[in-house]
Amino acid sequence: MNKSLLSILLFLFSLKTFYGQKKEDYKPYTIENTFKKLKKDYPLISAITPLASDSIIYFQDITYKKTKSSKLKLDIYQPKSSNKKDTYPAILLIHGGGWLVGSKENQRVMGQNLALHGYVGIPVSYRLGFEATYPAAVNDLKDAIIWIKKHAKKYRINPNKIVILGASAGAHLATLVGVTPNSSLYSTNSKISNEVQAIVNIDGVVSLIHPEAAAESKPGKTSMAGIWLNGEKDENLKLWKEASPLEYVGLNTPPMLFINSSHARFHTGRDDMLDILNHYNIYNQTHTLPNSPHSFWLVNPWFETTLNHTVNFLKNVFK
Repeated sequence: MNKSLLSILLFLFSLKTFYGQKKEDYKPYTIENTFKKLKKDYPLISAITPLASDSIIYFQDITYKKTKSSKLKLDIYQPKSSNKKDTYPAILLIHGGGWLVGSKENQRVMGQNLALHGYVGIPVSYRLGFEATYPAAVNDLKDAIIWIKKHAKKYRINPNKIVILGASAGAHLATLVGVTPNSSLYSTNSKISNEVQAIVNIDGVVSLIHPEAAAESKPGKTSMAGIWLNGEKDENLKLWKEASPLEYVGLNTPPMLFINSSHARFHTGRDDMLDILNHYNIYNQTHTLPNSPHSFWLVNPWFETTLNHTVNFLKNVFK
């Protein structure tokens, strides 16, 4: 039998017999659904809403990459300035959703608010696990960085000041992308560097194999990470390790900001990463928000806190 045909048949078989779950089995991860869920336990919270401001230039749903299965898009929120020579640092914003759900629209409000503070905010889509498993999402985000650098002049971006920010699984992805610049593990087919100058991790694990890592799978059900990584940790340890940002931290890691909820399982590997950053005197900040839920960044009052911590961190990085 032809090897490529055999590979396809094995892949289809795995989809049917191993995963068990479908995209439809997961509730959409949106700002609205998150607010409704959290409101029950946190009655004083309020929903975040998009900005309509004359101080921002809006570009939405720009295709940055075409794959066999989809067109990947991003939004750009740019500070308005009368001086055409002004350029700004860009922040690529990665949504969460367990690598399987979510959308760039969850990061639009953050992108818009960052634009008011002098940054180009760029929410971005990437291929989720039911469309393409690891490392597709990592390659997509690296390609997004390259696209930003290629189009820096058009959108008044300083190509030497690129930040990657992610939340939850998006934070894991942002960190993985940030600590593996130009790595041969990931294919971008470009001579342009996919290196970034800072990483913002909002409640995302930095190791999938750390002793602190919680067991996600339940009997008869594959974990979200297991679906994304083509098998649970005990079945595919190589990829779980390869996809763990902590494995790559070292002398050349860029400055990092951690903003965490009060739930320790979302801090997995963080303290070990901080030890390495401090060993190499790499600038970092850590803020753990007391009594906060996971997804705190999608509701007030924690959205504002997240924004302020991010802006203050970047002021120090780019001073």
